[in-house]
Amino acid sequence: MVATIEVLDALKSIGLNLYERKIFVALLAKGIATAAEVSEIAGVPRSRSYDVLESLAEKGFVVIQTSKPIKYVALKPSDALERTKQVLESRYKSTVERIDKVKVSSVLEELEKVYQEGFSLIQPSDFTGTFKGTEMINRQLSSLLKTAKKGIDIMTTEKGFEELYSKHFRTLRKASKNGVKIRILAPLENSSVAKELSEIAEVRHSDSRRRVVNVDNKNILMSLTNDAEIHESQDVAFWAKSSHVAEDVVSDLFQKAWAASSEAGNQ
Repeated sequence: MVATIEVLDALKSIGLNLYERKIFVALLAKGIATAAEVSEIAGVPRSRSYDVLESLAEKGFVVIQTSKPIKYVALKPSDALERTKQVLESRYKSTVERIDKVKVSSVLEELEKVYQEGFSLIQPSDFTGTFKGTEMINRQLSSLLKTAKKGIDIMTTEKGFEELYSKHFRTLRKASKNGVKIRILAPLENSSVAKELSEIAEVRHSDSRRRVVNVDNKNILMSLTNDAEIHESQDVAFWAKSSHVAEDVVSDLFQKAWAASSEAGNQ
């Protein structure tokens, strides 16, 4: 039986590469086989089949029989998925524990020292970058918002306004509690989101299609695409750490838009 594209895509979505998908499905059809046998069925080079089968065994899809020659047994799909889930959960828990240990150890201090020494050598022009994809852009935005000490100015779209609430509300709320002044310009069609954000920020209505964030007049994140016209994967934003750009360009742009805006509830 040949696996459908839907099946192969589903296996890809849970972390199996092309050779792993082919060999696992081939082994399911065979039940038990040697590496040579399964590589022939799957159409995978024999030289690669050993590593692939070892990888599948580590992930919980295959059991290795220590016979001569070595044979491999495919687990029942439902059992394989559950076993793989347990393996991943165990690895995740272990990794998180190791990260927590590093965070409170002298290793972190040493890494921070290395970073600061390298940081001092970086030219201002090096503090720039572009981010592609809504997920990557939101990750960078989250990082920037967490650095805020004095003020955050945000100009965004209707979609961006809703994402600001769904993905960054906790970070903004924490910044607000720490005394950071937050101002947000956005279309306020979503009254419930506007109400929630108004509790931690000064929110005003604007029909602007721009998406710009200015943190402490030092870091700016500016969208280069229209989020209403492109797919999330094609969204692009530009980041720069520049007081000159933040103060003389972005801040001035925001102030003019803020002056022309209306308060929440009066749009």
